[in-house]
Amino acid sequence: MELLVATPRHAEVMAETLEDVPEARGNLISDLHTAVLMREHGVRRIATRDRDFGRFPFLAVVDPLEV
Repeated sequence: MELLVATPRHAEVMAETLEDVPEARGNLISDLHTAVLMREHGVRRIATRDRDFGRFPFLAVVDPLEV
């Protein structure tokens, strides 16, 4: 297991992600930060019931409760 922490590219990846999701504000900001960290580390899939992660085009969202 690896802890996802900001890399030297964090600001660059954040800017790219904000271009992809310009409406990011409010409650979406915490999801944005998680998505940016995932993007930095090459993580492309997340298992979550939080539908907001579907706004990030580089993430595949898997609902863990869907059959």
